[in-house]
Amino acid sequence: MQTENRIMKGIGGFYYVQTAEGLLTCKAKGIFRKRGISPLAGDLVRLETEGGSPVIAEILPRKNALVRPPIANLDLLFVVASTVEPNPNFLVLDKMCAIALDKGIVPVLVITKTDLAKPDPLEEIYASSGIELLCISGEDAPLERIRELISGKLCAFTGNSGVGKSTLLNRILPELDQQTGQISKKLGRGRHTTRQVELFEAFGGLVADTPGFSSLDLERTNPIFKENLQFCFPEFAPYLTQCRFTGCSHRTEKGCAVRQAVEEGKIHPHRYEDYLAMYESASAIKEWEYNGR
Repeated sequence: MQTENRIMKGIGGFYYVQTAEGLLTCKAKGIFRKRGISPLAGDLVRLETEGGSPVIAEILPRKNALVRPPIANLDLLFVVASTVEPNPNFLVLDKMCAIALDKGIVPVLVITKTDLAKPDPLEEIYASSGIELLCISGEDAPLERIRELISGKLCAFTGNSGVGKSTLLNRILPELDQQTGQISKKLGRGRHTTRQVELFEAFGGLVADTPGFSSLDLERTNPIFKENLQFCFPEFAPYLTQCRFTGCSHRTEKGCAVRQAVEEGKIHPHRYEDYLAMYESASAIKEWEYNGR
């Protein structure tokens, strides 16, 4: 994965950029502040030298950017949920996956605590969703598959408190504490003294260490506009061009192919119900309120 001239962390006006020569401490040119632009962890940048020190002169085009956590160019998001303690909130899971897809990020559902309760409801709901689902039971975990998914990509993990995200990360990446500690020591900062994103290399890819990164963070700061929502449910894709009316919202219109697919069992009703709930919320969003999107 390309790591040259990539921002690994930014804090206090300083950016730590991985280059062919190693990790460099840089400031950003004043032009970014004047334009209201902030470099983000994950950004690929062009460096120049000013007064004998490297500075960020240009941010290369981003494929995506999240507001919170502040990160750019994310390829894959592991959405971690548990079968019990806490029980899964299907609407929240669908929101998180939809937000990822809206940003061009591949979501992967990781279900923990399947030794305490069967994951059958989750497997049934997401079987036709087009979203990969991995189940973890006690010591039995598809760790190799997760490592394969990380390879060559910039990834992050999200999951609310209690779902076992930290335990999972420690099992997949037992060296995580050591690596992030080494980077933090080089940067002169404690690992959890900030909510800033920090990247570290793993399995030929990059994993974002994001203290406090939860599903609620994503939902509040990364809205989906109603016109885009239909594209955030992959199982809708085969039917979107088959609706009778152009601009079909897939709610009450006659001749809606998506609704017919739900009735025929090709789209799970829980997923469709969550689409309807999300559409209602999205209808209240004003695009001008999110001019930084």
